[in-house]
Order: sequence, then C-alpha cells, then structure tokens
Amino acid sequence: MWQRLIDDEVRARLERLDVPFNRYGLDPYGISKDHLGVFYTALGHVYRRYFSVRTVGIEHVPLTGRALVVGNHSGGLPVDASMVIASLFFECEPPRHAHGMVEKFAQNLPFLSSWFSRLGQLTGLPEHAVRFLEDDRMVMVFPEGARGTGKLYRDRYKLVRFGTGFMRIALQTGSPVLPFAFVGGEEALPTIYHAKTLARMLGTPYFPVPPYLVPVPRPFPCDLWYGPPMTFEGDGTEPDEVIEGYVDQVRVVVADLIERGRAARRQRRARE
Repeated sequence: MWQRLIDDEVRARLERLDVPFNRYGLDPYGISKDHLGVFYTALGHVYRRYFSVRTVGIEHVPLTGRALVVGNHSGGLPVDASMVIASLFFECEPPRHAHGMVEKFAQNLPFLSSWFSRLGQLTGLPEHAVRFLEDDRMVMVFPEGARGTGKLYRDRYKLVRFGTGFMRIALQTGSPVLPFAFVGGEEALPTIYHAKTLARMLGTPYFPVPPYLVPVPRPFPCDLWYGPPMTFEGDGTEPDEVIEGYVDQVRVVVADLIERGRAARRQRRARE
C-alpha cells in the first residue's frame, strides 16, 4: 500500500540513504523505510512548492558521519524542523536523514507519536541524542526550545536564550556543530497572540493565533542558510562557564546567518 504513495525520486534517494535497513525495511531503531518514503514524498512538495525554500551553504553539510545540526526556532509551528530535514534529504548528495529531538508533549499527540518513532524523531532526551550521534548519525536540535517557536511576531528573529545541553552532548560524542538559520517562518505564520486556555486544553506549551485566526502557515517563500561546522575542545564535563562560552559562540554564528539571510531577501526584493 505504501509503495504507491512514494514517488520515484524519493525511492531512488532512499536507496542511497546511509541508514542500515534490514530486509523488512526497518533499521535498528525501528525507523521504517516505507514511512520515510511517504513522509519525504509529501515533504518534497511542501519544501519545493509551498514554501519554495532556497537553501544556501549545503556544501557545509558533512556527507558522512555524526553532526549536531543547531539553529533558530521560529514561526509558531515547527515548520523550520521539517524544512531542515527536507533540505538534508533533497539537497545533499548522498542524501542524509536528520533525527530531530521532539518536545515531550508531542509524543502524547494521537497518531503523530507513532509516526515520529517510525521516522526517527524521538523525544528530546540526552540519551537519545548521544545514541544517534555515536552511531554516526545527524541530530537536529533547537536550543531555544518551545520558547523559540512561541515568539510573537513583534519579536521575530530575536534569539531567546540557548540551552546548554546540546553543547555537552557535542563534546561528549566528539560531534561537530553544524549551525543554520531559517528565515521566513516568522512571516509564514505571524503569531500575534497565544490562546493560553486552548493550549492548556490541548496540553501544549502555547497555541499560536495569527491575524487570520487559523494557525496554518501561509505559502511564504523561506530561506535556509548553513554555516561551516564548528568544533570545540572538551569532553562535556567542563565547568558551566566554559560550556556557556561555547554556546554563545554558536548563538553568535546563528544570529549572523539570520542577518545574512534577511539581507539577501531584502536585496532580492529590491531587484524584483
């Protein structure tokens, strides 16, 4: 049944994906090749047509081995996460699959939780990230957490505090940090208000309300900028001040990528 829903390009790229599927189409973590095929087929249309994502700096993405993919969170809903995953699959050669660290509340959502596990998107626990990285996989982390996607439109592109856990994991596993910036998510879903009562009823950190009321992202063109991998010395047991200094370096790079992406967008609009 699933095979009919997978397009030829995705099927071909899945064959080159560095994931050890067995004869049943499952990897050691229970990730399903068929589920990935359906997911990437749908995601490809969203990536290329709905958000018309323009990816810059894909040459900085390691073609093999472990990496911690770290960037800004924005736009009310985690559109940025799915677009990063899509870019690594469709733009890299050979394609790469990123394992996202999902907010705990999302695992309680009906239907989605089982799909998350079949796609290798697991609860954001340190032990999950360490396991993936030690298996030379790519792990995607948003150090701003839900605070990032929950930003109101008036605070667009202002980074909130980065958590430090990702840096300790990077040092513990000897993983490079691949910084990125996602630009356009704030405009695709401009959150002007949080419906707190509805959020409590749904068990979510917030419920974004845009000017047009229904929290569905608009088909707004987005940009994704990758920077060169960053490496740091240590084993993850360093004092807090050392870790915070490393995290600040990553935050500065992500902020710079955001500004470069926004400047490039303004230049394109001026030419149009």
